[in-house]
Amino acid sequence: MRYPSVLKSLLALVMLILLGGRASAQTNEFPNFTKLVEQYSAAVISINVKSAKSESRSKAPELPGIPENSPLHKYFKRFFEQLPEDLQPHPQDSIGSGFIISPDGFILTNAHVVEGMDTITVGLSDRRELSAKVIGADAHSDTALLKVEADNLPTVKIGDSDRLQVGQWVLAIGTPFGFKHSATQGIISALGRSLPKDNYIPFIQTDAAVNPGNSGGPLFNLNGEVIGVNSQIYSRSGGYQGLSFAIPINVAMEVVEQLKSRGKVTRGWLGVLIQEVTPDLAQSFGLEKPRGALVGQVLADSPAQQAGVKVGDIITAFNNQSVLNSSDLPPLVGRTRPDSTATLNLIRDGKEQILTVGIQELPGNVQEQAAAVKSNAGNRLKLKVSNQPEGKGVKVDEVGEGPAARAGVQPGDVIINLNNQDVTDARQFEALIKDLPADRPFPVLIQRGGNPLFLAMILPKP
Repeated sequence: MRYPSVLKSLLALVMLILLGGRASAQTNEFPNFTKLVEQYSAAVISINVKSAKSESRSKAPELPGIPENSPLHKYFKRFFEQLPEDLQPHPQDSIGSGFIISPDGFILTNAHVVEGMDTITVGLSDRRELSAKVIGADAHSDTALLKVEADNLPTVKIGDSDRLQVGQWVLAIGTPFGFKHSATQGIISALGRSLPKDNYIPFIQTDAAVNPGNSGGPLFNLNGEVIGVNSQIYSRSGGYQGLSFAIPINVAMEVVEQLKSRGKVTRGWLGVLIQEVTPDLAQSFGLEKPRGALVGQVLADSPAQQAGVKVGDIITAFNNQSVLNSSDLPPLVGRTRPDSTATLNLIRDGKEQILTVGIQELPGNVQEQAAAVKSNAGNRLKLKVSNQPEGKGVKVDEVGEGPAARAGVQPGDVIINLNNQDVTDARQFEALIKDLPADRPFPVLIQRGGNPLFLAMILPKP
């Protein structure tokens, strides 16, 4: 069949449009990072750090127990002196990454990159090497602010990590294994990840290849904006295995502003130890589905205790922001200004309540505050105890020489009744101990291996 020439031209035009649209779709599906790297990689720097804590290489090896006039002494001395270079003691050194956030030389990196280091040298894209000093570092957010003496330096653009979406493209630039300005791409795999010992960071999870040396380097979006600071990887081999974690740039920049103005970071503190609500726990508390943060302990003299928070409460919102998982709560509290008030939505005995709490500054050592929940009244019983997640009784952590040990109390026992008074938590246990009689037996009901057992205990006279 033959078509008029006009119809042939029209068909050719339609095919051209369709093919062009398909090509355009493919171009949008696979972004081109070349312009981004060309424009912003100059603001990414390498960081060389050294710590001279190891022994001097010239120090003679010590050979205890071998006399100096012994042939064995000469043999072993010569053996140690001839060890290969990589087995000789060296000053500790490592490599990290960072990026310039202001033309006058402020640099953002990870706190763990510069922690405990004596000298910090920054390598710029123009091959200059400058000495850097630490303006401040914050271990809780793994963020450090450095300063070099220079002007007119290239800088990055700061983005907004609160607007990120799972699935969007990202680009990491850094110095993995010492290879400067290495670029790797991936997507955002998840948001708001909580990692052990890093409760105050809602991490960005990506599959961009990050390796040792990338720490402190920037994570870019397609607009060339830094939306994260590469910080950690999850790996069983020590290298990249598809799981990389970055600090959201909004969190990092809040820390930077405090480090610039005060040299330290203050955070809000609620004073509770929490755990995840499992399906079984949700059912036991009468919830339709798991949600919120279950309060396992309320720290002594904390804002939570003063506001009336109790063990067994399930916190579902903080300052009108939902708490779906227990990991959602610490970042929300940490970013709240100390000496301000906040609202807590919680579920207690199946009913919803709203409490107002006065947020205080996070103490320097949270673990010491958590230890305050343990019974200090062990001075009389020689016991250290901690709260039970269910809020019934106290678990025995340590037993010293004294009345409890003589009565047969063992670590791991759960004390549920003391002198005919039910034990609810560690603080109430302390109060009960103060009223115990001296020089006459009183009953103690414990659970050991799930079985109840009464013990008789006697306190000596003061």
